[in-house]
Amino acid sequence: MPILTAADGTDLAYHVMGEGAPLLCLPGGPMRASAYFGDLGGLSRHRRLVMLDPRGTGSSGIPADPVTYRCDRQVDDVEALRDHFGWDRVDVLTHSAGGDLAILYTARYPQRIRTLSLITARARALGVDFTGEHRREVVALRTAEPWFEAARDAYEAIWSGSPTDADFDAATPFFYGRWDAVAQAHAAAEVEQTNERAAGVYASPGAFDPAAARAAMASLDAPVLLLAGELDSGPRPHMAAGIAKLFSRAEVTVQPGAGHYPWLDDPGRFTQTVAAFLARGHAPSIS
Repeated sequence: MPILTAADGTDLAYHVMGEGAPLLCLPGGPMRASAYFGDLGGLSRHRRLVMLDPRGTGSSGIPADPVTYRCDRQVDDVEALRDHFGWDRVDVLTHSAGGDLAILYTARYPQRIRTLSLITARARALGVDFTGEHRREVVALRTAEPWFEAARDAYEAIWSGSPTDADFDAATPFFYGRWDAVAQAHAAAEVEQTNERAAGVYASPGAFDPAAARAAMASLDAPVLLLAGELDSGPRPHMAAGIAKLFSRAEVTVQPGAGHYPWLDDPGRFTQTVAAFLARGHAPSIS
């Protein structure tokens, strides 16, 4: 397993898959190992995926100081990975809570970003969060699902602030466009792949400076893709459109029938969308 050493001495593992120009992939969760990406729906046939296991997850080491799990402190880990490969500029793809880390990295190192792909990503780093009402908008979209009755009350409990572990388990189908065997296996791996302690620190006070991040994104001279799922609860497509306005060069695409993991719901469409965006962004030569 390839390992590099972070500035504070923590071992950071990364996984490489596929051929072509590199695509640096930052997982979400928050603090979930990159294994849940799989091959991103076949995107590895188009690009060489370099997927970081965040500190304390997957094959990466546990840091001596748990404060370094905070999102802004992990920017140095991303830069260490870029420096390790010697990339001058790189395409970055991130998912879910990883959006916050990618935005903070981009704000600090805008000259290192060739393109930025935000896949069903959060943007608390820009002062944008998803409310319970935003999350509840998906309920009316899923009433015909065979699992709906069993999941509805649990889903409401999550956003009302009083969930149990059983509620999270029961509401899981809401996060997938198709609750099939592939989605169920993917969901079953989440607990083992996630560092819950680290997740609690990730967005803790002090992690974000929205005004500074907004200013940096408004002047970013790099193409940005925001991919939202039609059935996803965060971000809803209209929220993704609003986030896009905070970037100087952004485009939004909504994947029909997709939940929070669009590469599982329709791998072909997902891959086509991201690969086409990367091509428009003038992908670098293989290095």
